[in-house]
Amino acid sequence: METNNNEREQLEQAKKRVQEIKGFYGHLAAYVGVNIFFLAVNLLASPKHLWFFWPMLGWGIGVAMHGLRVFNYMPFFGKDWEEKKIRDFMQEEELQKNELKDQHHGKL
Repeated sequence: METNNNEREQLEQAKKRVQEIKGFYGHLAAYVGVNIFFLAVNLLASPKHLWFFWPMLGWGIGVAMHGLRVFNYMPFFGKDWEEKKIRDFMQEEELQKNELKDQHHGKL
């Protein structure tokens, strides 16, 4: 029964991961498409003043951060960091429970 739950959990994690990757590629496609549109509008409307770089730069930072998070390249606050912190907190809580048990048993 536990193996079935573990496999189901792994399947759900895999599906979630695929959705995150699809979301990133959708974000990237929108970024490219909209910035091509901005470039065309900029060149047609005011070719001497190139302003399309600014939204491209700002949004590009967001796309880059999204990609770093999805592909787990962020050293801080990535999935590995979160999982490690969760394990650390769980271990700390278990140690505190054991210390309380030991103190309680020592008094009896």
